[in-house]
Amino acid sequence: MDRRSFIESCTAGAACMTAAAAMPVIAADARAKPYQRALLTTPLGDPLKASSLKPLTNYVFHYPFEATPVFLLDLGKPALPQSLSTRNRDAYAWPGGVGPGRSIVAFSAICAHQLVYPTKDVSFISFRDKRAKRGVQDSLIHCCADHSQYDPARGAEVLSGPATQPLCAVLLAHDRKADTLTAYATLGGELFDDFFRKYAAKLSLDVGPKARNAVSGQAVVTELAKFCRNPVQC
Repeated sequence: MDRRSFIESCTAGAACMTAAAAMPVIAADARAKPYQRALLTTPLGDPLKASSLKPLTNYVFHYPFEATPVFLLDLGKPALPQSLSTRNRDAYAWPGGVGPGRSIVAFSAICAHQLVYPTKDVSFISFRDKRAKRGVQDSLIHCCADHSQYDPARGAEVLSGPATQPLCAVLLAHDRKADTLTAYATLGGELFDDFFRKYAAKLSLDVGPKARNAVSGQAVVTELAKFCRNPVQC
């Protein structure tokens, strides 16, 4: 290669690098992560009928692991698809609610800030059909530990507080004929690894060695008021 060709090659290479640096960084898409399918059931083991859910009432089941709680809600109104993103700016399209009125939604009950979650003894995070003292509107999921608030009608996007991403969504399939619900995947920013690291000791006492076992077959749904002895209001 002669001197002139070498200089032209270097100039072209520098121009390409400059152009690449100037191009906007496009975030990757966050895709649904499939887990084992689990039919939602009543505490008696019967298939839960979607039509039996009381609107604006907290229900809890565990998925995709034995120790990871999920809020199940019938919002009483359609929950339409939303475009959201994780704290890492990974974009994803939440598909909205399921059921006859597209009003049934499910989200991980692990707060996206301090990983607060409902236990059988106490719950600092829950759905509020009426405005909390520091709330911005009705019908939000509110965490009393840090006052993060999520809108379940919009994919649990953050409306206020220090949380940096929506609650991870749990995807449900509704069987119209049987009127049953089946959990099959998550969508959005999972925090399960952080959750298990932070609460390893507590989970070993509360749940035992099966805490990180995958839920399969069925998942029992219980009203939060019956699952937890002390749902904290703030």
